[in-house]
Amino acid sequence: MFAAPGDEVGLLAAAAGKQLFDLDTGTQVEPSAAFDHMVAEIDLFDYFDPYFGAPIGALEWIEQLGAWRAAIDVNRPISAVAGISAWKREAIAQSLWSGKPARFVRVQQIAKMPAGKTIAVWPSRVPTELQDRADDAGASLARIEDGFVRSVGLGSKLHPPRSIVVDMAGIYYDPSRPSDLELILSTANFTDELKARAGRLIQVLIAGGITKYAAGNTEGIELPSGVRKVLVPGQVEDDLAVRLGAGGVTGNLDLLRRARAAEPDAWIAYRPHPDVAAGLRKGHVAEREALRYADAVVPHGSMAALLDQVDCVHALTSLAGLEALMRRRAVVTHGQPFYAGWGLTTDLGPSIPRRKRLLSLEELIAGALILYPRYLDPETSLPCPPEVVVERHSRASSEQSSLLARMRTAQGKLALVGRKLAGVSA
Repeated sequence: MFAAPGDEVGLLAAAAGKQLFDLDTGTQVEPSAAFDHMVAEIDLFDYFDPYFGAPIGALEWIEQLGAWRAAIDVNRPISAVAGISAWKREAIAQSLWSGKPARFVRVQQIAKMPAGKTIAVWPSRVPTELQDRADDAGASLARIEDGFVRSVGLGSKLHPPRSIVVDMAGIYYDPSRPSDLELILSTANFTDELKARAGRLIQVLIAGGITKYAAGNTEGIELPSGVRKVLVPGQVEDDLAVRLGAGGVTGNLDLLRRARAAEPDAWIAYRPHPDVAAGLRKGHVAEREALRYADAVVPHGSMAALLDQVDCVHALTSLAGLEALMRRRAVVTHGQPFYAGWGLTTDLGPSIPRRKRLLSLEELIAGALILYPRYLDPETSLPCPPEVVVERHSRASSEQSSLLARMRTAQGKLALVGRKLAGVSA
């Protein structure tokens, strides 16, 4: 390409690796010289981090623009979104922005699948046969779920997600088929730079006490010393992750029974899922039933502080297993979570033969927390890297409560009281 010195199009062509010739002299311009010239031109201006306002260099700004462009491009094939609760649509729309607003439709409106298009859905709110209908129509189905560093506050209390996953192959909690996450973990080139970034992210998460729904709370409980301490995290029993990945475990009480059989001499703490403890979801185990197998029931206090004190976690599909791995705790899986089968856990549930690669902790975290999810800055509503959301969460002193959230909390308390009065253990 022939261009005048400093011509923007010529400089971009050189940056793209094309041959560039000086329009005045006809001599070839070396790509490195053209690139240096371009950087010098754009470096005359001041640039600022769009999230925190700190000064950054021109190349960092270009990388940020590239990341935003990639976020837009990956959303362009999505023609409609279905199965999204009204209270979380704003956050989902921001995550799926493609230069135009996301189009939300009712599930009934996607009876006729558009060939060659992609419909994004929340799996638990759409019919299971939707995949077959999409296949028959030559359309694609993308599944949306919460990410693994979600929010300061529970989704069941109507706190919007600050990270989601949009999975084109399957979904991470369904072991019956590959997901985008499983493909990433099986095939990605985890460079030294990416692994180092994952290592730094692990350190920040641990230092900030950050888990999926919480941050900064160091309140814990006193655990006994001189014994092996095991944590069994309960789950929402009708959650899709449990229904699809339980591997034969029939519920929280069965999980406790299996953990005790595997750890007859350990001191075992049972941690009800926060949604269940709040009375908002199914999975309640009466304390007297739990204490048949556990030494203590710990529904309150910081999950991060609890993980810091135990020696081992026995998990079904709970994300607490991943959070325990980050703290270098032993993890035993009884179901088929996405972090099982990579050589980092002791797996008592059914094996997944597709998972043949041995991963380091940093590689697992790079795939699960950096490459797979999408993040949204809670302050600017801009797509962002995970480090921004983690930083925002670490600065949040407590969850913010809306009127809807307070009403939802009251509803859960009434439901929990009703279960206790009725002596329900379900």
